[in-house]
Amino acid sequence: MTKAENRGPTQSASFDGFRVEIDRACERGDIVLCRPPLNVITMPERDALAAAFERLARDDAVRVVVMRAEGEHFSSGGDIPGFMTASPEKLSELARNVAAPERCPKPVIAAIHGYCFGVAFEFALACDFRIVTRAALLGFPEQRIGMIPGSGGTARLLHMIGVARTKEIVMRSRRLSGEEAHALGIAVAAVPEAELARAVDEFVAELRSFSPLAQRTLKSVINAAQDLTLHGAIELEGQSYGRLRSSEDFREGVESFKEKRKPVFRGV
Repeated sequence: MTKAENRGPTQSASFDGFRVEIDRACERGDIVLCRPPLNVITMPERDALAAAFERLARDDAVRVVVMRAEGEHFSSGGDIPGFMTASPEKLSELARNVAAPERCPKPVIAAIHGYCFGVAFEFALACDFRIVTRAALLGFPEQRIGMIPGSGGTARLLHMIGVARTKEIVMRSRRLSGEEAHALGIAVAAVPEAELARAVDEFVAELRSFSPLAQRTLKSVINAAQDLTLHGAIELEGQSYGRLRSSEDFREGVESFKEKRKPVFRGV
């Protein structure tokens, strides 16, 4: 994935298998997988990626987080031999670090091209939005080697597309094209590879136009509502809406509507 022309200067920090770029002019933080040729995600890298999401969550200059990759592929998945060096207890807790994009209070976009398999697909499913190239391939190959997805992938896919489709994809270890992922609602857009960076930039700009306080609140409500009854989710939504009433962003939204102007949100 190439950098789009309208990106500003960035601060960058490198880690084992990925780097973090912060573009303060665009209020954007990127986690970039960079272990060529397949961007395999090692066991230690999972914890490091979770820590990177947590740091970006605390950075007030970052409004939107993007998880992407350089090279031919997003990622072919995890380091398979590494599973044998981890204890059963460690393996049973892998879903926690993969859930870091979901825990991040800010919007998180996965920009996917090439292969996106196994734990890479699980990280992508834990993001709020997925933009894929049409030729991308996504899936869970674990059944082919006597395993199952172990970091929340099956559960998240089930919530997104239902039981029958999840079984058909996961139990057959089927590869989805980017276009199929878009048609199923897994991805918000499927674009030509040359347009991926621009599509992500435009999506980031759109998300930045909203109140960051309302955005954080909405993400929290939607995530929590997955585990509630209908009426419990309605109650949570109402309580959250009521708390926003006292915010400056809420007042600014009302005033800008009355004055027929674009709102200026400050996130408070």
